Amino acid sequence: MPLVQVVLSAPVKLLIDCNLLLIKKKKKKKPLIQPHYSSSLCGGATANYDHQKIIVTRRRRGHGAVSNLQASKSQSNKIDINIGSGGDLFKQWDAFHRFCRPHTVIGTVIGILSVSLLPLEQIGDLSPAFFVGILKALVPSILMNIYVVGLNQVFDVKIDKVNKPDLPLASGEFSMGTGIIIISSVLLMSFAMGVMFKSPPLFSALAISFLLGSAYSIELPLLRWKRHAFLAATCILIVRAIVVQVAFYVHIQKYVLGREIVITKPLVFAVVFMCIFSVVIALFKDIPDVDGDRNFGIQSFSVSLGQEKVYWVCVNMLLMAYGGAVVIGASSSFLPSKLFIIIGHTTLASLLWLRARSTDIANKVSLTSFYMFIWKMFYAEYFLIPFVR
Repeated sequence: MPLVQVVLSAPVKLLIDCNLLLIKKKKKKKPLIQPHYSSSLCGGATANYDHQKIIVTRRRRGHGAVSNLQASKSQSNKIDINIGSGGDLFKQWDAFHRFCRPHTVIGTVIGILSVSLLPLEQIGDLSPAFFVGILKALVPSILMNIYVVGLNQVFDVKIDKVNKPDLPLASGEFSMGTGIIIISSVLLMSFAMGVMFKSPPLFSALAISFLLGSAYSIELPLLRWKRHAFLAATCILIVRAIVVQVAFYVHIQKYVLGREIVITKPLVFAVVFMCIFSVVIALFKDIPDVDGDRNFGIQSFSVSLGQEKVYWVCVNMLLMAYGGAVVIGASSSFLPSKLFIIIGHTTLASLLWLRARSTDIANKVSLTSFYMFIWKMFYAEYFLIPFVR
């Protein structure tokens, strides 16, 4: 009997030891691999422990997978942040580009370049001083252009939400504070350069653009001239047709080339032709915007007379201007100039007529596209003006 008890107590003791060992291992954070015992001796303990070991192992693998996933996400976040920063920078630049109204800036640049060529008499006039003089005219003028179009957006936010919702102030991409900082900065830089360059016609052009651009947009008594069709058209005509042609011609003629001021045939042609073109731009720009203008009390000609009537008035004015240019070209005694002016203006008139007939006046997108086409015709005219002789 004692022998039997001894034999029976050995597996019992071994079973107890296995269970104690299992309890100790459960308390530890990092389980160790245990030796396997025969299932006849402590099968329950071994089976449970093996199962626990598998679970722990799986948890460890899961933890590693989670760690790897977190690391992958962290790397992905870093990449997203970098891409986002570049994307934000691009978005900010795109918003600033739209804020500057690039079609007007291009018009200013091409106009100044074209007029600056009119005083030239010989190849020797194309000196470094000439190109520096052009840069002195271009940079402050571009800055003033940005001030004028930016100021208009600051005071037209509500209207632009209807007429031009893609502009950065209307869309919310720029805050009002950002818009004010931009226009204040470019205005100060423009005037600072105007003073530094010591050219009275250049400074006068900047000052007149500032005064008329401010009167056009600012909401104050006796101002906000854009409400009145005639005053609005007058502002654009004075700056685009007279100031740009005369001021920059005199700037190059007297303060860059050092010659006496002489009024020439090309200068007179440029002023007269651009007077007509500026009126057309002033009238046409309001045709796609009748809804917002009508809602906010802007009495443009398009609101008063109707879109279709103003549309065909603009087209016919340009056709008449091109016809007059052909006559001027035919009167030239210089054959290359004669051919270039006649062929050039005939081509532009034909393109205008074909495009005008294919435009859907009832469609805002079509009208806006045609308005931008008129700006391209405006650029093209400045390429022809230097050939008038």
